[in-house]
Amino acid sequence: MSHLDDILEEYEFLDADERYRLLIDLGRKLEPMPDALKTDATLVRGCSASVWVYPVAGNGDALHFLADSNAAITKGIVALVLAAVQDQPARQVADTDIAALLAPFDLKNQLSSNRTQGVPNMIALVREHAARIAG
Repeated sequence: MSHLDDILEEYEFLDADERYRLLIDLGRKLEPMPDALKTDATLVRGCSASVWVYPVAGNGDALHFLADSNAAITKGIVALVLAAVQDQPARQVADTDIAALLAPFDLKNQLSSNRTQGVPNMIALVREHAARIAG
C-alpha cells in the first residue's frame, strides 16, 4: 500500500474525475478481506455503504488492518484511512489524528456527503481497535 504522502502528492495534481479514479484504484489495491471477517462486529456504523475493518497483528508491535466495502469509492476512502496508519505500532495508531492527516484531501468538498458521512466512524473504529490492542 502506498504511503499517504505519496497518494496526496498525486491527488493534488488531478482533476475531480481523475481523483475518483485514483480512489477507486486505491480501493482495488486493498488486501483482500476474507468474507468470514465481514461480520456485525467489524461493520462500521453510519456509512451509506457497507464497510468492514478488522485489525490483525503485524510484525512486532505493528498493527495491520484488513478492510473492505461494497462500494468502489468508499473502498478507496477506506484505503486512504488505512494508508495513514497501516503497519504502525498500535499505540501510535491510537494516538494518530487520522482526520487531520486526511484533511488535505478535502474529501467533504470532493465527494458527496453520503460518501464521507461514515469517515469519522471509520476513523473512530480504527483508533478504538488500536487502543484496545495497545492496552
